[in-house]
Amino acid sequence: MKLASRLAAATLAVAGMTAPALAEVDFSGKTIEWVIPFSETGGSAKWANFFAPLLSEQLPGNPTVVVKFMPGAGSTKGANWFQEQEHEDGTLLFGTSGSTQFPYLLNDPRVRYEYKDWIPVMATGTGGVAYINAEDGAKFDGSANNLKDIDFIFGSQGATGLDLVPLLAWQMLGMKVEPVFGIKGRGDGRLMFERGEATIDYQTSSGYLGGAADLVAAGTAVPMMTWGALDENGVIVRDPTFPDMPSFKEVCEATEGCETEGTAWDAWKAFFISGYPSQKIAFLPAGTPQDMVDAYVAAFEAVRTDPGFKELAKNEVGDYPMFVGAGAANAAEQATTVSEEARAHVVDWLKSAYGVTLE
Repeated sequence: MKLASRLAAATLAVAGMTAPALAEVDFSGKTIEWVIPFSETGGSAKWANFFAPLLSEQLPGNPTVVVKFMPGAGSTKGANWFQEQEHEDGTLLFGTSGSTQFPYLLNDPRVRYEYKDWIPVMATGTGGVAYINAEDGAKFDGSANNLKDIDFIFGSQGATGLDLVPLLAWQMLGMKVEPVFGIKGRGDGRLMFERGEATIDYQTSSGYLGGAADLVAAGTAVPMMTWGALDENGVIVRDPTFPDMPSFKEVCEATEGCETEGTAWDAWKAFFISGYPSQKIAFLPAGTPQDMVDAYVAAFEAVRTDPGFKELAKNEVGDYPMFVGAGAANAAEQATTVSEEARAHVVDWLKSAYGVTLE
């Protein structure tokens, strides 16, 4: 898909700018570094690599946009680094995911970053797919009833990151899933699964479409469920990218002992909402001048409104909403806010299940 090479007048109006204001920003000959705090094999990598050339086409001066990776400590290493960066010339962009949001929400002692200091310019939702090996997958009947006696192994980035959502879900289903902590990206978890070192895994939608779907096609993996999506009323429904797969809610309803109401469900849903519908967010550092912020917002708006974008995105990163400007700010607020009740439940669960103490 070739996006339009310059911003349309409608795009300028949405971004709240005039053409002369944009003319003052020119990235000609410059390189934009888009830093991702994960390894190059996961969903965030695919997300940034998908948007990078589209952003390059729309920013004034068509700069080169290079995606760089800074994995470590479940993404808190990169986020702590970004917190210390100061604006210089508008050539630094940072991408977060649920694994960056969750430690912030849980008051993880490793966190030295503050989301309120950063400037969100674009955000997208995503989904996730859990899958198991072929042998155990033959026992899956839409519920976890036949999976409860199996000892599963899962490659995890850490219980306080985005893996919190599947780990809590599997426990609610009564499954015995032993996490092996310490991987640096979900792509590394997929590689463990491919090598037979793990027997259960999940990927965000972009990671699933970019790699795990091939395992399913080859018959070495069986999809179990998605985490679902939110409809306009805040109800969890099937993920539009994977409409033929049951959601976790459906599997929970079909599984003995799993409840879709009560404290555990409310906590799971709260962190699901924080981690998925507004999961991946692009930020500029604090202090970035407004004209440069406006240029990024307008560029992402031009990407979003291009007639061919929706179909291209569906095939590469999934069928999910994209937010820019004020919409991205609202998404960032949603992604970094949960109730005290949900937070307390998860903190207690982390301590009892994994010995993780955050306070």
